[in-house]
This record gives sequence, structure tokens and C-alpha cells, in this order.
Amino acid sequence: MRPNQLTGYGIVVGLAGTGDDSLQYATEGMKGVVSRFGLTLPQGINPALKNAAAVLVTADLPAFSKPGQRLDITVSALGKAKSLRGGTLILTPLRGADNEIYAMAQGNLAVGGLGVSGADGSQVSVNIPSAGRIPGGATVERAVATGFDTAPTLTFNLAEADLTTALRVADGINRAFGDRRARAMDAVSVTIDAIPGAEDRILMMGMIENIEISPAEAPAKVIVNARTGTVVINGAVRIHPAAVAHGKLTVSVNESPRIVQPAPFSRGETAQEESSSISIDEQKKPMVNFKGGASLADIVKAVNAIGASPADMVAILEALKQAGAMKAELVVL
Repeated sequence: MRPNQLTGYGIVVGLAGTGDDSLQYATEGMKGVVSRFGLTLPQGINPALKNAAAVLVTADLPAFSKPGQRLDITVSALGKAKSLRGGTLILTPLRGADNEIYAMAQGNLAVGGLGVSGADGSQVSVNIPSAGRIPGGATVERAVATGFDTAPTLTFNLAEADLTTALRVADGINRAFGDRRARAMDAVSVTIDAIPGAEDRILMMGMIENIEISPAEAPAKVIVNARTGTVVINGAVRIHPAAVAHGKLTVSVNESPRIVQPAPFSRGETAQEESSSISIDEQKKPMVNFKGGASLADIVKAVNAIGASPADMVAILEALKQAGAMKAELVVL
């Protein structure tokens, strides 16, 4: 029960001089459009399509979609068109990964962006005027076979892999139906034996969707974004006994050169006398003792007591991990 991506190549017409002009693939696309109506552009003629643009059309085909249903589509300029505002998409087939046509798209674009340019080359743009949407702009022409009513088994795939959660899902289904129809195959998949027939399967799936279980607790993780200094610690992280001291050593070197002039009529030369000043400032921070089993609140309280910045916190957490005092997975983004 998953969506399928659809893509198509089409032409948008009716633009106010903001199209692709003489772009080659826009011209070839327009030749294909007019050929459907029995028209043929003469050889060597450039139509100069300022009011038309070549576009890519994308859509998602939901699971169990049936012919006649409507899909929302996104239309994006492919070439040098400045704006699609006011344009109309000409009938465009939408194909799946198997190159088969699953929907047909056509309609008037709704463009949220605005682009204005002056004769001196100045431009003002609001949002993105070269892309737009057509709500309900495509009609499904072919359904995707899912095998929902004929496959011998149905399989649930968990959004997040976890062995404990998969086992609890299978046990919950078996308790609800009083048999052993569900089996956890791995950390993601739970396979269910199902009797043939769409009506019975829909009834079974409806009952399964309303079964409540308690998912397994997330593993202990510390997420560190070294670029932004963001640190996220989940509630499963625990600290073993450890002592932490963190301080800063600041060294400042100031250069103040001085110009020395010779005495009058001494035939001396002007010279530069160097003058340097070095200072060292060490901030002393107290040592904080982590008791065994310290929770997330204890960690935050201790780090705040040290006065550590996000960058300092990254160094502290890495040191705790290396010392074996933090039993958690450290993920650095």
C-alpha cells in the first residue's frame, strides 16, 4: 500500500511573454502538440515561443487509485522560462517507472510566485514563479495491481526497524484473533496469513489497524551537529559514575609597534620599535560528579553548572563516551 511516482513532459501555453522563446526542446514539444491536431510546422520555421514553455509534470499515484480519480500535480519549468503565471498545461501523459501511462494531466496553473523585470535589467522576484500546481489536474487512467485480494500473505512494514516492536505487533495481532496468523520475519516486517477475498481481508485489516501496542523504547542516542553546535540527548541515555571538569585557557597577544625618529642633524634613520604584550586568562570551573544512573535532567543540570557552551558540550560528551561512562550511541552529523 504505497504511492508510485509519475512524471511527464509537457508544454504550458498562454504565458505573457515569459516563455522559452526559441529553445529547441520547447519547439520540438510544440511540434508534437500541434501534430495531434493534424498541423505540421514548415521546415526551417522557428515559431519563437515566447508565450509557451517546456515543463516537467510530477505527481504521486496513491495506493488503490482507480481510473477516473483526480490527482494533484506539480508543474516546473524545464528551460529558461521566467514565469508560468497565467499558463495552461496542454494534455500531458504521466508515466511510471515502467514507462506505462497511468494518468493524463491538463489544466490552468496556480502559481504562488511573482517575477517582474525592467528594461534596465533590474528584477524583483517573490517566491518561485517558474513552478506551479494544478489541484486535481490529472485523471487516473490505469490502476496499479497490488495483489491485495489474491496474495497468500499480507506484510506490515514498520516505519522504524525494531525487533521488540515487531514481536509486540505480531503478538498483539495473534491475541486479537486468537490464533497464530502473524509472524515477525525481521526487525521491519510482520507477515500475516490471510484468507482469499477482498471483503474478508479489508475486515481483517480494519481490525488490525485498531490494535494498540506499546512500541519499544528508543535506543540511547546522543545526536551532535558539529556545524551548528546542536546537541540532542534522548531520555534513554544514562551516565555511569564519572567526574567532569572543563575550563578554558585564553592566550592574547597584542602587537603595538612604535616609530622612533632620529635626533636632528644626526644622519640617523627612522626605525620601528616592536612592542608586544602577552596575557593568559584561565577560567577555572568546578569539577562536577555524575552519580551512577544519571538521567537526562541530571546531565543538563550538570552541564549548565559547568557553564559549557554547545561546542564545549560536544567535547564533554565525546570524552564521557571515550571513558566508557556514557552508554549511548554518539551520532555526529
